[in-house]
Amino acid sequence: MRLKGLAYDALMEFLSVARGDSPAELCFRNARIAHPLTGLVHETDFAVHKGIIVGWGNYEAHENIDLKGAFVCAGFIEGHIHIESSLLTPDRFAEAVIPWGTTTVVADPHEIANVLGEKGLDYFLRCAESVKLVDYYMMLPSCVPASPLETSGAVLNGVDLWRYKNHTRVLGLGELMNFPGVIAGTRDVWDKILLFGDTLIDGHAPLVLGKDLNAYVFSGVTSDHECTGPEEAIEKLAAGMWIMIREGSQSRDLDKLIGMVNENTWPRCMFVSDDRHPDDLVTRGHLTVQINRAMEKGIDPIRALAMASLTPALYFGFGDRGALVPGSIADFSVSPSLNPWMPQRVFKRGVEVFGDGRLTKEESAEIDLPGSPMEIEKIGPEDFKIPAKGRYIRVIGLKEGSILTDSLVEEAQIEDGEAVSDPERDIIKIAVWNRYIRGSRPSLGFCKGLGLKMGALASTIAHDSHNLIVAGVSDEAMAYAADAVRRAGGGIAVASDSGEVLVLELPVGGLMTPSSVEHVAKKLADLRERAGALGTSMENPFMALSFIALPVIPELKITDKGIVDVKNFNFVPLWVD
Repeated sequence: MRLKGLAYDALMEFLSVARGDSPAELCFRNARIAHPLTGLVHETDFAVHKGIIVGWGNYEAHENIDLKGAFVCAGFIEGHIHIESSLLTPDRFAEAVIPWGTTTVVADPHEIANVLGEKGLDYFLRCAESVKLVDYYMMLPSCVPASPLETSGAVLNGVDLWRYKNHTRVLGLGELMNFPGVIAGTRDVWDKILLFGDTLIDGHAPLVLGKDLNAYVFSGVTSDHECTGPEEAIEKLAAGMWIMIREGSQSRDLDKLIGMVNENTWPRCMFVSDDRHPDDLVTRGHLTVQINRAMEKGIDPIRALAMASLTPALYFGFGDRGALVPGSIADFSVSPSLNPWMPQRVFKRGVEVFGDGRLTKEESAEIDLPGSPMEIEKIGPEDFKIPAKGRYIRVIGLKEGSILTDSLVEEAQIEDGEAVSDPERDIIKIAVWNRYIRGSRPSLGFCKGLGLKMGALASTIAHDSHNLIVAGVSDEAMAYAADAVRRAGGGIAVASDSGEVLVLELPVGGLMTPSSVEHVAKKLADLRERAGALGTSMENPFMALSFIALPVIPELKITDKGIVDVKNFNFVPLWVD
């Protein structure tokens, strides 16, 4: 119900304005509304009273705003994103997306939950209740930790999640990544499903088809953002799922899925980001990226806009947004053209929050930051010594633009009885350090493909448990980079062999910063430039580094517990007989 919670007298005030008996606070003149319910552009005025649309047509108002024939669309709704991917706290993320017309965000704080557990969820909900530029909602992270092969900062079971279920900002259970456990009936997975069976449950099921898909959907999963092609998406639509078409900074599926969008399928298809990096937010946009790309691929402009507004509103049960109709909140963006959609003005509950290329209302929420666990003691070069125990070693093979890795066997470079980096063959040391338990020692290994000729890179962004990861040519440079991140309480660092270090501090869980998106994007660009000077040709070496510790993506990975053979789901030694 759009006006839920309003007292009778307040409702009568709105009703009087809607009838035209009393003046509205605002009337927007000469608008061209791109209407998802008709598929048409309507040339009309519309009235707003206390943040609510009361009607279309010529209304008397205390203030009139002439839109001069510009196009208007309901505020966009992000249906699935891990905000931590932007490196921004939720208040700063709101400032980054509102200029692109996004007024509602449904987030899965999976990353911060793996680091801080309930403390991280509480922080996010405080943000959701305090931030004004966008409306935040949460899907509760369902897989914390993601794997027993690494050490996370927290464990969230069904009982832990249950206390959040009835929070007004919680909409359901986040992506159910353990689809084998769902299909097999694993008890702890199903405990969560049963607790949240009367809510939305987002899916995560690449290439799950046939009878496995039947079992997965039978569990109550309602959506999927991991379709690998149009045939898979059609089969999942036929099974009753909603399809989230993902186009993020890292994972991009729109071009291969957009062909299945037609007049029959679009009402259950929506655009989502999953991840969005700060530089993309500054230069490319947010959901406007998907909308305009869909238009380029031949999708009707109003339909493309609807897939970022009406469809997610219907999926999440938002009765007060998604289309600009009487009783809906006055969230909308204004564009000089229908195709492409380029917001020049954005309004939140009738108040202009972006215009003339800048924020006209800045986020004023003051939210206590939860800190970042860092139980590692001072790091030195001696921590990275690897005594020689044979001739051949396992090496993690990196691939540009992919989170998949190869499992390689290479001859070790031995010097003074120790295995060392060999930059001539692009084989360098890598280490992962448990940052949650004091006294832990790093697991050590080697990787190939990062391209460093000198220096080191370090980060606390290491999916999914976000321990401290460092890769480098010399033990000294690795110590410089890793210890700089340790002292910062988390972040990203590049270190030279001489000890010159550049750090982006991420004080919130080692994942996010309260700095502006422009500052973070500039600092990341500086870090990439510094990494390039050390030899890497990778476009985003920090992204490659962040996935080396993810033990659920094939083929060879390294966590704080050791080197992981992902296919066999077990640990393997560094040295090969």
